[in-house]
Amino acid sequence: MSEFTHFDEQGRARMVDITDKKATSRVAVARSSVIVSENIYKNIVEQKNKKGDVLGVAEIAGIMGTKQTSTLIPMCHPIPISGVSIQFEWNTINTGEYELIIQAEVKTVGSTGVEMEALTAVTTAALTVYDMCKAIDKGIIIGETYLLEKSGGKSGDYKRI
Repeated sequence: MSEFTHFDEQGRARMVDITDKKATSRVAVARSSVIVSENIYKNIVEQKNKKGDVLGVAEIAGIMGTKQTSTLIPMCHPIPISGVSIQFEWNTINTGEYELIIQAEVKTVGSTGVEMEALTAVTTAALTVYDMCKAIDKGIIIGETYLLEKSGGKSGDYKRI
């Protein structure tokens, strides 16, 4: 079982020991998307949602999600977050459908990476958009969520092709 780092010799779950890992600067960028109707798109961009500024609230939710990652993911280490930024971009995908791209960049200086924190950030932001807009149309689709790139740490850099 030694090749599985989240299990001990008896096959029991454990948190990986990072005591001896070198603290380095680490950055992770993740992306998700939300596909919405034209009605929801206009509601968001014209800031007419009764619950408030959808993207403003989603941005805060993404930042808060980043900070809560270790409480949501069982084997995830609590780490000091040195920076989080969330960006939004709209694409027209079909007549009457719009895609909101959500991207998060998370930074730390530590002994483990921030990939999970970046993924949690975009997921939390996407879920917040759904929550704030579901009264208009429940047909919202949360799209693919993935790591776009990461740097730092023993495993080196990664960039999705």
